[in-house]
Amino acid sequence: MERIGLAASKMSKGNLLLYNIYVVLISSLFAFFIFVITGATIVFALVLISYIGSGLMGFNFESKWPKIASFCMASLTVMVVFFNIFAISKNIKLKKD
Repeated sequence: MERIGLAASKMSKGNLLLYNIYVVLISSLFAFFIFVITGATIVFALVLISYIGSGLMGFNFESKWPKIASFCMASLTVMVVFFNIFAISKNIKLKKD
């Protein structure tokens, strides 16, 4: 997370407003990247579990699939938001050093 601040300070070149904007932009883009990669992995795992469960064990996930997927993605969203808020709060500056 310190690298976010380092990258933002190199891009802003001493401008405090630009530094804070870059911190928010970089951390939000990274959080979106993590959300997409992890979300795709979760969906792939749920599809795999659904096929294995219905093929080998005879479970029917057709009616429960939207609820399970929405719960997993909502949980992932909450975790990514907390990570993003923590990264922004750690790197934002209110006064120039």
